Amino acid sequence: MPQPELTGKPEQKQLQAERTLLIVDDEPLIRQLCTQALSGFRVLQASDGKEALRVLDRETVDIVLSDVMMPNLDGLELLRLIKERQPDQAMVLMTGFSEKEVILQALKAGADDFISKPINLLQLRTLIDKVLDKMLLRRELTSLKRADKLKSDFLGLISHKLKTPTTAISLFIQNLVQGIDTKDAGFNKTLQLVAAETLHLEHLIKDLLYFSEVILQENIPRLELLDLGRIVHQVFDGLEPAAKNRQLDYRINLPTPLPPEPLALDRQRITFVIRALLDNAIKFTPAGGCVQVEGSIKEGWVELSIRDTGIGIAATELKKVFTKFYQVDPENTGQVRGFGLGLFYADEFIRTLGGQLALASRPGLGTEASIQFPLSN
Repeated sequence: MPQPELTGKPEQKQLQAERTLLIVDDEPLIRQLCTQALSGFRVLQASDGKEALRVLDRETVDIVLSDVMMPNLDGLELLRLIKERQPDQAMVLMTGFSEKEVILQALKAGADDFISKPINLLQLRTLIDKVLDKMLLRRELTSLKRADKLKSDFLGLISHKLKTPTTAISLFIQNLVQGIDTKDAGFNKTLQLVAAETLHLEHLIKDLLYFSEVILQENIPRLELLDLGRIVHQVFDGLEPAAKNRQLDYRINLPTPLPPEPLALDRQRITFVIRALLDNAIKFTPAGGCVQVEGSIKEGWVELSIRDTGIGIAATELKKVFTKFYQVDPENTGQVRGFGLGLFYADEFIRTLGGQLALASRPGLGTEASIQFPLSN
């Protein structure tokens, strides 16, 4: 049977080349004909709704094309179950029924479109193109909504974070203008507090610029073969002055090279992750404590560990630290340095690079952050 050529916009052709489609029908011939008509997709098949759910448990599927009348679990019930589990899953129903009640139920359950049996294969391609357009639009709208919410939340957080140091500095300057007695016993103490707030403000501005640079980069990692150990040393050396200022025992112990062969990584993202974890270790470790970086190879994985003897994190807090804007604030000051984005993006970036990030911590005993990458990444 001749294979229809890919049709539609360039964006659709690109999407088709990358997308997975699941065909659910109890008739093997229908599944086979639809598979042949939809060349360019990675096509999976299921003979009924229950088998389709098993496929969805182990596979990422972009579009489900399902018959309505099937044994064990019909198309309408499959639609409802899928939408409960994953509301954004695109789904098209094939039906020989034209009853308004069936169509109405499917629309209420969130079906993206319908196609009548017997199926016209060219019409099927056109329909899938239309659903791809819907997916593309929905993805863009979702991205815009997320970006708008992130902007709103971030601006609110910036306002909150900058308010205390700028207010303190402003009041001090106003007192100077009004002729405050610089020989007063409390003047030097106030001056020290203002200097600390100024430093705090400087750190906030640096963090803000750094986060804006990293967050606004493209969603797709820019991979290149990199020496992980060299990057770790560069970040470690860059944060050494901050560790010395806090009088910390600051150590690094990495085998050379780490790992034996370069890894496919995004330089900006992996640098961000290591910096965020080390910065947290330094920030939350009291003077005289220890921050240590170690690397090792274990059973086909390269592991990087960052340990500290800091204040630690309670078990109830540990579940929340990867949430956007969440910050551990043991003294409830509301003025912890940073924006609560480091661990959120560190976790996201490590996953996009095919690695794993884990935290282990106990209050008063410190925290250990570990990153793992498969040597075959």
